[in-house]
Amino acid sequence: MPDVRNCRRCGKLYNYIGGAPICPVCRDDDEKDFKRVKDYLYQYLGATLSQVSTELDMSVEKIKMFLRDGRLEIINNEGNMILECEGCGKAIKTGRFCDECSKGLTNDLKSTASRINQSISQSEAEKRRAVEMRYLNKDERK
Repeated sequence: MPDVRNCRRCGKLYNYIGGAPICPVCRDDDEKDFKRVKDYLYQYLGATLSQVSTELDMSVEKIKMFLRDGRLEIINNEGNMILECEGCGKAIKTGRFCDECSKGLTNDLKSTASRINQSISQSEAEKRRAVEMRYLNKDERK
């Protein structure tokens, strides 16, 4: 059954297929804005967040969204107070988490997945034992 939702940005109904909860029109607008930012940064290397925002008449939050999505990266990390790790608050260049927190999350997910796999294999073994055919002793059948 299709997953029909309202776009968080424009409110229109659309068939949700994954990713950000926005309609294809708003997603295309985001792609156009990203291309504008990318082209501007190729032309003006080292431009600051406020310069890009002012020159392109784009919100700082939208540019930060591109940074958090990992599509842009801060070149000079000196005094970076733009992005902070959601785990520990450390200044980062791109994404949502620093390397240490990212590794910790990965390890936690791996250990949880292995525990789930173990419990599934144990429950399957118990089910197999429950439905196995057993033979009675000759003496017990009489």
